[in-house]
Amino acid sequence: MIAVKCSEDYSTIKELFVEYSQIKGAEGCFVSFDKELADLKGFYLDGAILLGYEDTEPFGCIAIKKSDDNICEAKRLYIKPEFRGKGYARIMLNSMIEQARELGYKEVCFTTRPDVMNVAYKLYKRMGFEELGCDNGVVSMRINL
Repeated sequence: MIAVKCSEDYSTIKELFVEYSQIKGAEGCFVSFDKELADLKGFYLDGAILLGYEDTEPFGCIAIKKSDDNICEAKRLYIKPEFRGKGYARIMLNSMIEQARELGYKEVCFTTRPDVMNVAYKLYKRMGFEELGCDNGVVSMRINL
């Protein structure tokens, strides 16, 4: 059984975030990472961290960070390698969008590196995320809620 839920299981969240940070080429996505890990509750205040589970095993995560009253940033979408190819990234994205709506946001934005995360980038485009621009290989995207 698959379940996605908001979580305050900070040890599992940290484990997944750290595992994600070790992907070759993703280093640039983790600016001020120590500060983020030290205060996950404060860093994602007025947002959420969602964990995905297959039965009782956590398979992935995604976070919502407040940008302003109407816009939030999606961060840290990560699916553990052994769970990839099952459609879980789409499930996590849909859950994040639903949660962002419940929190009252009107738009979700984020950045990604297609050269490192090409499969995810293609999924974002298929799901209707609009590309806003690219700077040094980092693509900015958004979707209206």
